[in-house]
Amino acid sequence: MPHDLSATTTFEIPPAQVLADFAAGLTFETVPQAVRTRAKLLILDALGVGLAASSEDFADAAVAAATALGGEGGCSVIGRSVRLSVRDAALANGILIHGLDFDDTHLASIVHPTASCLPCALSFGEFLGVDGSAMLVAYAAGMETAIRVGAAAKGGFHHTGFHATGIVAHFSSAVVAARLLGAPASVMAAAQGIAASTAAGVQVFLEDGAWTKRLHPGWAAVAGITAARLAESGFRAPARPYEGRFGLFETHLQHPTAPIDLPAELASLGEVWELAETAIKPYPVCHFIHGCADAAIELFSEVSARDIARVEAYLPRDTMPIVAEPAAAKIRPANEYEAKFSAQFVVATCLLKGAFGLADLKPAALVDSTILDLAGRVTCHVDPDSAFPTYFSGGVKLVLRDGSELFRHVRINTGTGERALTEAGVCNKFFACAEMTLPRGQVEEIRDAVLNLENHTVGELASLLRRRQ
Repeated sequence: MPHDLSATTTFEIPPAQVLADFAAGLTFETVPQAVRTRAKLLILDALGVGLAASSEDFADAAVAAATALGGEGGCSVIGRSVRLSVRDAALANGILIHGLDFDDTHLASIVHPTASCLPCALSFGEFLGVDGSAMLVAYAAGMETAIRVGAAAKGGFHHTGFHATGIVAHFSSAVVAARLLGAPASVMAAAQGIAASTAAGVQVFLEDGAWTKRLHPGWAAVAGITAARLAESGFRAPARPYEGRFGLFETHLQHPTAPIDLPAELASLGEVWELAETAIKPYPVCHFIHGCADAAIELFSEVSARDIARVEAYLPRDTMPIVAEPAAAKIRPANEYEAKFSAQFVVATCLLKGAFGLADLKPAALVDSTILDLAGRVTCHVDPDSAFPTYFSGGVKLVLRDGSELFRHVRINTGTGERALTEAGVCNKFFACAEMTLPRGQVEEIRDAVLNLENHTVGELASLLRRRQ
């Protein structure tokens, strides 16, 4: 039988109510200016990634399916001219924002928080006609929800086969949607209770590079909007969706390796802003590999690939099953999504090119014999000096044909902590992504609108994101 958290843990106020009270009381002015500035950069980054994704095959399939579900409507789809009904637009936008796995990550909670909040904030905000400041407040409330619920699990969702983002995004989207509605705290709490019955997202996509991981944040946005509307209409919801006998942590974790203490994670709400610690990715691959990628890039200029006899990549222990195993499949990824989750392929590419970008996931790169030959000489090991989960550390050792060795270890991966991307760095990434779909002038308009979000309506921003016919 699963361990019943409710039998051993006392909650003075249910966590759903704590989160609801926080979200209901939040205003634009009570979000510190530095946090608002960081939030805008996170939003800008996500929109750029969504624009880059809009020309991919999975995007065509997603938009076609969303259009077939409800026909055309009034809400915008990133990088497309079509407009859809609100939930269908949120579904499509979620798939686009998360589709390239190039969106941000909160390292300690191991979730993609902006993908967990922005699809709902953008589409529902456009539908409701709210202004940018209201969207930013709802987004901030959702970000703190996603991050703190994810952090309470302590990596447990991944260990039991769930995609953590696919779980927490249902709760954060419910909070975002209810906040956009201007709902009272009681409705926000109920919306989370309803979301507990939709929260899911299994990691079976890791077996064959299926597209379902991309679906999770968009489906959560649909669920969050639905939950908020149901709660607003008086639909009865469980009061203890997180800690109840058959609540989130009992059903999804069952035998956690570390104690689950969501109230402790919520204790600093309003004082510590976890969203500000969210890392923006410099590489379009699973964040678990980024430390190794950094180390390989540092070694690029010091050695010729033809002199490398073998490579040892060092990764956090808990990430090995996701990005390093089974080795035979990781060495020769069958598609770009498998490549994103292959430490062997990513390290080999970084050693050969001194960089890793979206082009390195295209079909030609996946069959490049030089890359695949070197990937076959990469073995993965547990990193004894990892700072995981605070940082996604990684190391690379090269054993050369003359018997000599070279080694680099990166404790703090690029994009986080003291190595966080600056505003200029975020804007450079945004332009590189967005200009894959839209012309420079329109991309500049989007940047300016996001960085001055409080001076625009969500509808104005959404219209800038559409392809102009």
